[in-house]
Parts: sequence; C-alpha cells; structure tokens
Amino acid sequence: MARILIRSATAQPKNRATHMTTLICDCNQTMPLDPGSLGAALNESLTLHSALCRREAAAFVQALQSGDDVLVACTQEKRLFVELAEQSGRARAGAASYAPLRFVNIRETAGWSKDAASATPKMAALLATAQLPAAEPVATVSYRSTGRLLIIGELGAAEHAADMLGDELDISLFTQGTGDAMGFAGARQERRYPVLGGSVESLTGWLGAFELKWLRNNPIELDLCTRCNACLAACPEGAIGLDYQIELQLCKAHRTCLTACRVAGAIDFNRLSETAVAAFDLVLDLRATPAFSQHALPQGYLCWDGRDAKALLQLRSLVGEFEKPRFVGYKQSLCAHSRNQRVACQACIDVCSAGAISSERSLQRISINAKLCIGCGTCTTVCPSGALSYAYPRAPEQGVRLKTLLGSYARAGGKNAALLLHSQQAGANMLGDLGRAAQLDPATHGLPARVLPLELWHTSSLGLELWLTAVAYGASQVWILLTEEEAPQYHEALSSQMAVAQAILSGLGYQGEHFRLLQARDARDLAALDLDLRAPAAQGVSRTASFAVQAEKRATLELALDHLMAQAPLKPEFIALPALASPLGGLLLDKAACTLCLSCVGACPVNALQDNAQSPQLRFIERNCVQCGLCVKTCPEKALALMPRLNLSPERKDAVLLHQMQPYACALCGKPFGTLAAIEAMLGKLGSHSMFQGSKLERLKMCSDCRVIDIYLAPDESRITDI
Repeated sequence: MARILIRSATAQPKNRATHMTTLICDCNQTMPLDPGSLGAALNESLTLHSALCRREAAAFVQALQSGDDVLVACTQEKRLFVELAEQSGRARAGAASYAPLRFVNIRETAGWSKDAASATPKMAALLATAQLPAAEPVATVSYRSTGRLLIIGELGAAEHAADMLGDELDISLFTQGTGDAMGFAGARQERRYPVLGGSVESLTGWLGAFELKWLRNNPIELDLCTRCNACLAACPEGAIGLDYQIELQLCKAHRTCLTACRVAGAIDFNRLSETAVAAFDLVLDLRATPAFSQHALPQGYLCWDGRDAKALLQLRSLVGEFEKPRFVGYKQSLCAHSRNQRVACQACIDVCSAGAISSERSLQRISINAKLCIGCGTCTTVCPSGALSYAYPRAPEQGVRLKTLLGSYARAGGKNAALLLHSQQAGANMLGDLGRAAQLDPATHGLPARVLPLELWHTSSLGLELWLTAVAYGASQVWILLTEEEAPQYHEALSSQMAVAQAILSGLGYQGEHFRLLQARDARDLAALDLDLRAPAAQGVSRTASFAVQAEKRATLELALDHLMAQAPLKPEFIALPALASPLGGLLLDKAACTLCLSCVGACPVNALQDNAQSPQLRFIERNCVQCGLCVKTCPEKALALMPRLNLSPERKDAVLLHQMQPYACALCGKPFGTLAAIEAMLGKLGSHSMFQGSKLERLKMCSDCRVIDIYLAPDESRITDI
C-alpha cells in the first residue's frame, strides 16, 4: 500500500549530466569479477574491492567526496552506504536511495551462479544500465491525511486494534456485533473511542477521502448510551449485546429495556431510520468480507485478520501529505472504446485490478481515477491503439534501458540474451533467493549467464511492442517473472499478448519459444524456476535494430515489425494471429450487403477506414487498424468482420480500395448525392410508408436542395403562413 506513496516534502531528484564512479566488490572473494573487462565495457577504470562495506569503506567515502555520482554494485549493504553518504553530506537524511548514490545487484543476479565465470558480459550490461539517468519527473497525484481512522468490525476486536494503533490517530469504530471471531474479548465497559452503529450501505474513496454511508436503524442511540448494562440485564430475550445494539429479530417487544433506560433515554423504538454520511482518511476493515472486491485495494484501506501487527504500522505512517506519479496518460482522440453510442473496446476496463477505469459512454471516452490507479500499467499494455500510455517511466526511457542492456551485453561478447522482466519488490526478492540458493546448494544453478534481469515498477507495464523491440535489439527471448503480486487478470492479459507476439515470430520463421511467463510464489517454486531459466535459446535476429522507441505505441510497433520482417527467415504474405488480443489485422467486407453508407468511416478512431470526397468509395489502411471492432458494431448492414493477421505485403501501408459504387443522381438536378444501392434500399424500406405515397416518394430520389424546393412548391403541403 505505502510503496506507491512518497512524502510530498521529498522532491524527485532531477537528472544531471555528471560523471559516474562505479564501485565493484567481489564480496569477500565469493564471485569472480574481471575489473579490466568490466572497465573496458564501461569505458572506466575500475578497482576491485573485496570488503567495500567493511575495511574498504574508506574507498566509498573517498568516491563520494570526489563530487562524482557513485554507483555501488551491491544492494545488500544499501542502508550502510546511505548512512555513510549522509555523514559525508552527499545524501538526504533518511532517504533509501538518493542521487548521486545508486545501487545495482550483480551478486545474486550474476556472481552467485554456476555460470559466474562467464557472466562478465551480463555484469557489464547491468552496470551500464544502472548508470543511465533516472526517469524524468512527471505530474503527480496528491493525498492529504489528517489521521481520521475508521475501524469496522466486531466491537471487541475493533477496540483491540485501536489500542494497538496508539494515540496518533483520530479513531472511530463502527460496530458489527460483539462476537470474538478474531479471538478477542468483547467490548470493554470503558468507552475510549466514538462508536457508530447500524447497517453499512457503502464505503468509497481513497487515502484522505473515504466516505462511509450507513443506515441508522437501531433503537439504541450510541451517543446517548452510558454502557450501564441495565438494558442487557432487563431484556428477557438477550437481544441486546455488548455492542449496545438490539438484534431486532430476537426482540419480542417487551420493552423492558425502555424502562431500564428511562433516565439516559438512549432507546427509542419509534426513531425513524435515516442515512448518515461521514468522512475518514483511513479505513481498517476487520470483516471477513471487505468493502472493496478488487485485487488492488485503495490507498489508505487495509484489511486485517488480527495476526500481522506489522500491517497496522502502515496506517500509523499514513498521516501527512503524500504524492505519487501520475502513471498513465490518455489521448481520447485515439481511444477505441466508444463511438456514436456504440461500445467496442473495453480491454483497459476489464483488466484494471484497482477499479480505476470506467466508461463515460455519453462522452465517448473512458475515465481514469488517478487516485485509485496503482501504476501497474496493464491498461497501457492491452490498449491496442496507444490511447493509454505509460508515463513513469515513459516508453522512450524504457527503450533506452532495453537498448543499453542488450547492446552492452552484446558488445561485451554476450550471446543469446534472454530478457527477464521482474518487479522491483517480490520479483527482485525471488531472484535474490535464487542467487543465495545457488551459492549454498550444489543442485541449484542460479541465473544463467545469458539471462538479463530488468527491474520494472510492475511486470505488466511492458507489452507487445516493447517485447518485439527487445527481440529486434538482440534478445533471443523475453520472459516475465510473475509472483503473487499480480492480479489474476494480468496473467490472462499477458498470455494473450504473448500468443500474438509468438505467432508473429513463428510466422516469420524465427525458431523456438521466444516468450514465456514464469510463475513463482515463494521458496517452494525456486527449484522449478531454476529449471525454467535454463531453457534453450531461441533464434534471434541476425542484425540488431538501431531505431529508438517512440512515444506513440503504434509507431514503435511498426518500427519493430519492419525490422523483424526485414531480417525474417521466412516472408509469407500473411500471418494469422489469435483473435483474442490481436492489435493487428484486416477487414472482411460483404460487398453484396454494403450500401456504402460510410458509417464505419465515422466510427473508426484511427483513420484506418477512409472515404473519397470525389466518389462513393470505401478505402482501408491495414497498418492503422487496431481490431477494436467499432466499425463492425456500427455497420447497419452487418457487412464487416474483423480478420486478425499480420499482412507482410507493401499494400499494408497504403489505402486499399475495399468497395465502390455507382453514384445516384438527383431526379431533378442530376447532382450525385448517394449511392445507387443505398437509395434503392431506402426506397424499398420506405416505399410502403404512408408519408411517402404518390408523388412524395419521388422526394427520396432528390438531393437535399431539390427536396426542399419540391416541398415548398407542392400545393398540398401545409405552411406556417396558412395558420
């Protein structure tokens, strides 16, 4: 939850063009490092250390004092190095990582492996990538929390949780009975916190802006109740619990409780039910069924099972002002979600695990709630048109990382690179566990020398166009390591995209399996992961690409496809692609059904379908088509069908004529104003209508100007002057 947020006072460091000093350490001589080869790859003179974090720490301090940015090839002792940097005045106090100090892990990912002796190209690639400038700052989303916490649950458990959180938060409780489902005792006699009661109707919002709506439908007013327990003692059915709410199903209307509470006056069976609303900054939910069903819960909302007290510390830290990057950009002009009240593509809505994307059908667009967005980027991955783009880091910045990683590896002599994409938390931890296992267990191989790990904010933030770009840059394979962080729908979305990417490469004649999802939950899956990482290499390109990744998704995809097709062992005319997620393809047109009404042209969001102002024609540019289906759903004659494929012919980029018709000439002036098929179809449908009997049917054969003239001149037409 808190991993997205940073304190607003902590500004993002801006990129600086400064010299970088790299410090390498073989960790007490437990891994082979070649400072000469690594230095040559980095164009830098490197000194090999063996105890940089202990007796050679002075070398680290000296590098800091030189004024250069410093890259430390060790992540285990990051905290120690940051503390040393703070003491030298080169880092902000309390910062986990701050320019000019950076870290990269080459021990578990390269040095602690059975292939460590041949891992120098990989180490060079990891070091070169770590030297790249940080991502450019982007617009941020702000949160403000004053510590107003709502705890929902059985009263005894809620009071226990409130006591554990201390006095730093302004806590209110919403009672859900007096049971001991978490093993806690019932409510105490002493009332330390405000208690709300009734039936929860809704809970919405995010950090600093939660709104609770509930129905006050209980006869006992908790603000007036003194917890004297007189009503509990008086009730013959035991319908009143220690949460001081009446179970109306058990109540037999003896009303002895009214007599017992006559002084306090907290019980009123005639009180009308009413809806109440209250605002909170944080929510702790103790119920078995949480208020939010999505995989990614809103910032500031925590479900707690009563066991892991560490989770409660997250709430205590969420007081103040926070911000996070605005991860996703949206360009409505490219969006294929809706046109003319027709909904087609909603891939982003279906895949979002945070419930942050919704349809605004009346506005023919989608809406993104940046407060709920967790920055996974899966919506940008499945978006076929590029209307959604990942902003932090931007696509060109990711392209530079890919080119640097794969290019440095190849220049240092590496071959058959397999790109391993993983998350910066669970994925990085999994690879760390694998490296340590390889150091201690003779049966564990560890990361092979050809497997290049690339850390991402989220594994699903890169999609088809960048996977193919990585292959064009020299990767023989692209693998994605999935952990329990990912929502189930992410797995399905990535699998569908990989099926399309694999179909393209297989169709072009590149041999082997180029794309794979690797699933690893915890240490139980390390052995299987270790085996999966030793898969044989697939066939890559003979010459690597030099193009740069573009800001527009489709532009990058076209560059990658052009390079892969130019290097392809096979050059078929077409490659059939899976229909489920293909962003590429053509159209099938039933010419007999088509009347050239051209409604499909108006519906197309990417200008793949075009008309001709000089003649009734329908033209199609296959390269532009994103297979969204808006044209299919818009066509009144149901004459269109999608055809997912990759067209390798040069015509793919040209406007190809799909259909044309003879124009229909106006019966009076002869001016063409429609197509012969469209007018004949209209005459057939309206010819029997009472409004078009006799000479009035001829108006359907006239252009708009002549139709107005005919109406004005007709003697049997009603006029406003006749009134």
